[in-house]
Amino acid sequence: MRPMNMKSAFFKTLLVLAVVVAVASLTATAHAAVPGITGTTFDLTARSAFIGQPDGQFVYSWGYGCFTAPTGGFLPSAIPGASCSTMQIPGPTLIVTQGAIVSVTLHNNLPAAAGNTSILFPGFDVTTAGGSPGLLTQEAVPGNTVTYTFTATTPGTRAYYSGTQGDLQVEMGLYGAIIVLPSTIPAACTTGVHASNLQAKVAHGEGNYRLAAAAYSHPGACYDREYMFQYSEMDPRIHREAEEQATRTCTGCMTVATEPYVPAYFMINGRSMPDLMDPVYAPEYPHQPYNGNPHMHPGELTLLRIIGTGRWQHPFHEHGNHVRILARDGNLIQSTTDQNSLAGPLLFTTTTTPGQAMDGIYYWTGKGLNWDAYGHNAATGSTLDCTPDANGYNTSVPAAINYFEWCQDHNKPLQTHPFGDVAGGGPATLPDPNILANGAWYGGSPYLGLDATARAVGSTGTTPPSGTVANSPTGEAGFAFMWHSHNDREITTNNSFPG
Repeated sequence: MRPMNMKSAFFKTLLVLAVVVAVASLTATAHAAVPGITGTTFDLTARSAFIGQPDGQFVYSWGYGCFTAPTGGFLPSAIPGASCSTMQIPGPTLIVTQGAIVSVTLHNNLPAAAGNTSILFPGFDVTTAGGSPGLLTQEAVPGNTVTYTFTATTPGTRAYYSGTQGDLQVEMGLYGAIIVLPSTIPAACTTGVHASNLQAKVAHGEGNYRLAAAAYSHPGACYDREYMFQYSEMDPRIHREAEEQATRTCTGCMTVATEPYVPAYFMINGRSMPDLMDPVYAPEYPHQPYNGNPHMHPGELTLLRIIGTGRWQHPFHEHGNHVRILARDGNLIQSTTDQNSLAGPLLFTTTTTPGQAMDGIYYWTGKGLNWDAYGHNAATGSTLDCTPDANGYNTSVPAAINYFEWCQDHNKPLQTHPFGDVAGGGPATLPDPNILANGAWYGGSPYLGLDATARAVGSTGTTPPSGTVANSPTGEAGFAFMWHSHNDREITTNNSFPG
């Protein structure tokens, strides 16, 4: 079998790699928390542009973007190259704080033939100024504006999207996310293991990777890292018809058939695999700034902000563990008998429903593997200590290279007498990358630890660790879990099966 080009049809899939890492820094460029714009006043526009797909197609689309620069700037503030295009898919993630009075002005710069457009903010009591009455809300007529104002009453993740001819305008790309951060953070979220996890990141030169220490004002909603997953699909035939009619010299005269519906592209945060693994704000995606490439360390509680967009449900399966749901559409799921207890379900797949948002917690520790995930082996002279805490993890020294190791498996080799043991001390030689699907997009490396990179890519190694262009193999090693849709059709890009 010949070597595979990782941008070829072999990996044109709706897959996300969750890389669990124990050593080396995670660059802010690739692993930003949830990038977006902040403030209380947002000046948005609806425009057309072409978005790229991994098969080389550029698809005519509509999207929300920034009409003027965001007054509050960008979050997280440390991300280099942050920008807000005049058209992007999904639209800018709006990040506000609970209790804030939020004002959003929308400029309609779509082709006149498309007619009016608007934004819905489900879950909020919205007042409007200007515009023209529509079926669901006030709409901006071509070339004009409408302003929406509401109070961010409760925290959580929600969708926003067009309330005008939704079968066409949402399909074309007029959707986005709004995140409301809680006004108060429980003390439990900034002490104990959460404080230690933050110390561990700082010790390795990493950023905070979260917008707040809690998703809600509840001690059960603490988290250490976060990512957004906004799922959508796209039927290129609809987009082609809209493009053909966009130059018509009439107002609101576009007549695009939105049925039958046969989507061919399946996207997370506006990108298809493998493009979604490239860095956030990568210049090659001027209208698709957000990625979907989660990385985490063992023991971290990772908040997944999940939004369904479009028409289809997307049964997405997060390998490695279930996801504990905290809330739906900003509504914390609490016990009916004890408001101090959360009652969200553990989900094998986070099946998204169009328009619905979920907040959930995912974590991975390596517990129960029955072999040393960090590659330690007493026979090869490992000198690292593992002192179990009350739960069996090595958490006393956050700066330790094996922080949060499950001590019961410390120094247990994967193979007692491995065949072809590499010079770094084993424990196993990995398959030929030309045969097994690994490399830049799927590391498959079982190595975590002090010399993980050297063992994986040294003169005797055969597989790079879990790195991409942004996460150089010289700077990161870990496990790669393939998160993927359980709808087989979605593991394609324009009907190209991954192989």
